[in-house]
Amino acid sequence: MTAGERYRGDHPVLVADRARAYEVSRELNDLPTGEESVRREVLARLLGTLGDGASVVPPLRVDYGYNVHLGDRSFINFDAVILDVAPVTIGADCQIAPRVQLLTATHPIDRAARAAMEEWGEPIVLEDGVWLGGGVIVLPGVTIGAGTVVGAGAVVTRDLPPGVVAVGSPARVLRTIGPEDR
Repeated sequence: MTAGERYRGDHPVLVADRARAYEVSRELNDLPTGEESVRREVLARLLGTLGDGASVVPPLRVDYGYNVHLGDRSFINFDAVILDVAPVTIGADCQIAPRVQLLTATHPIDRAARAAMEEWGEPIVLEDGVWLGGGVIVLPGVTIGAGTVVGAGAVVTRDLPPGVVAVGSPARVLRTIGPEDR
């Protein structure tokens, strides 16, 4: 699955892994405000990597959790959905606004293959200092370059270079960010 090869989502090991992630996510999402040390401990059990000073505002939804790697000082606001059938790497100092979706899972165009429950994943990479505005959707296989800002509601269908502002659906580069703003 993490190698990008086709697999069946109903494999018993994957079903068990998702059940574990849903339970730990529920534990995280039910914590009362002010329980930061407990929240961090739960996040450390859920995610593959939890960087120093990184934080998440619940609720958070993940498929597996262990394929999510959150860098130092990065922040994920509430209602994030991360379908992590492939690795999701979030660099240091990233800002992720409410209701962002990072979707690594994909499915065949062929109807019979979809009916057979075939799927695969393609990794997502957010390099250091990326800012995703509210409701951004990042599709499978996308890398967003360091310091790039993606405007609210954008759908990122392909790689974005470092140091740009991108908007729209599909996201397109609007302008370059000067070195003083990166």
